[in-house]
Amino acid sequence: MSNTTALAGQRLVVIGAGSHTGRRIAQAASAAGADLVLAGPDPRKLEWTAGELAGSAQVIPLDITDEGSIAGLAKETGRFDHLVSTAAVPANGPLAGLDLAAVQRAFAAKVIGPLFLAKHLAGQVNEGGSFTFFSGVAAWRPSPERTVMATTNGALAFLVQALAVEIAPIRVNAVSPGIVDSGAWDRLGADKEAFLRGVAERNPARRVGTADDLVQAVLFAIGNPFVTGTVLHVDGGGRLV
Repeated sequence: MSNTTALAGQRLVVIGAGSHTGRRIAQAASAAGADLVLAGPDPRKLEWTAGELAGSAQVIPLDITDEGSIAGLAKETGRFDHLVSTAAVPANGPLAGLDLAAVQRAFAAKVIGPLFLAKHLAGQVNEGGSFTFFSGVAAWRPSPERTVMATTNGALAFLVQALAVEIAPIRVNAVSPGIVDSGAWDRLGADKEAFLRGVAERNPARRVGTADDLVQAVLFAIGNPFVTGTVLHVDGGGRLV
C-alpha cells in the first residue's frame, strides 16, 4: 500500500497550513482522500488553502505559542489519525542583539508548542496514528546569527525521541529540511539564483530541495508504521559539508 493510498478516509491535522510547505502537504493529503483540519495563525491563509483542496477541510485558527489555543484546537478537532506541524517563529540575528521575548517565542513555537500538542491531542489519536514535526538543518550545521534556530531545531529532534517513548504506540517523527526553494529565499531578489546555485554545487545531492521533497518525506513518516522517534533529513546531504 502506498503512503498516499493509506491516507484515504483518514483525518489529518496540518498546522501551518497557510505556509507554502503546509499548503502543499494539505493538497497532497487531500488528493489522497484524507479529511483535513487546517490550523494556523492567519485564518485568511487557511481559507485560501481550503479553497484549493480536492476534499473537505475544517479551518481552526491557532496560536501554537499559547496552551489555551492548543487546548481549543483539541476540543474542535476531535478524533484524528495524523498531525503534521510546520510551525516556526525564527529569532535570527547576532547574539548581542537577541531579544528575550523573541527567543522565548521561538522556543514556544518549535519546542514547547509540539510538547503541548502532544499533551492535549495524544488522547484523540486513532490507532496507527502519528505526529510529525519540522526540525531543520541548522541544528546539525549551525552558522553565525542562527544560534536560536540551531538550538530550537536540535531540541525538537530530541523531543520527538522522548515523545515517541512517552506516548507510544503513537508514532512521533520529525522532518529536517535543508535549503529548499519554497519561496522563503525570494527575499534575496536578484541574488537568489546565485545563492541557490552555490548551495547546489556544495550539496552531495548537487541540487537544492523542493516542497515536493518535503511532502514525500512527510507522507513516508505518516505511512510507515515502523518508523518512530526518527528525524528524516531532507537536506541533500547539506548537513555533511
